[in-house]
Amino acid sequence: MPRPPSLDPDLAGRLLASGPEALDDPEALQAAAGLGPAEAAALIAEFGSLPQVLAAAPAALARIVPAAQAARIALLTDVARRLLAAPLRARPVLSGAQAVADYLRAVLAGRGREQLRGLFLDKRNRLIRDEILGEGTIDHVPVYPREIVRRALELDAAAVVLAHNHPGGLEVPSAADVAATRQVIDAGRVLRIAVHDHFLVADRKVVSLRGLGLL
Repeated sequence: MPRPPSLDPDLAGRLLASGPEALDDPEALQAAAGLGPAEAAALIAEFGSLPQVLAAAPAALARIVPAAQAARIALLTDVARRLLAAPLRARPVLSGAQAVADYLRAVLAGRGREQLRGLFLDKRNRLIRDEILGEGTIDHVPVYPREIVRRALELDAAAVVLAHNHPGGLEVPSAADVAATRQVIDAGRVLRIAVHDHFLVADRKVVSLRGLGLL
């Protein structure tokens, strides 16, 4: 397996002297993922921004950079996810709206296809697990209410918070979004699984369907 390029001396010097803030997005990606400057620039040109690079699937990244570097980028994303998930495991999710929004931006913003996620909560509304419940197209993701409730039961969850993204940046939930969420609420009510909210991530904005009065 080829070794990743060594860090450019100028880049290394600025990183050591002034910290990560001294690096722009391509340079930060280059240093963190063990890339050459051309590879980092190619990734950002292909996906549009650093957040979109970090949100890309490893298979898509590996079309541009070696698989080992694609895996390192995926690891960077997951480290950020773990850091942001820690507060959600330590205290009730619904008491920290900003922490929830930051977490959902990290896992959903910048994705090129819609993805549905479920934050499964215990009786004290602390995070048990965040799972991908569905992958879709650029403007649709399937929702299966029975499967969501079944998974909540498997995890001994008392409640779930749903979230999905709109890759096009539209901040308005669709009628289908609202209808599907209500179906999950109805399915969960029978087994006393609460659906606290459904969040929509559009670009960097996080919108609550309950906050909009739609649930």
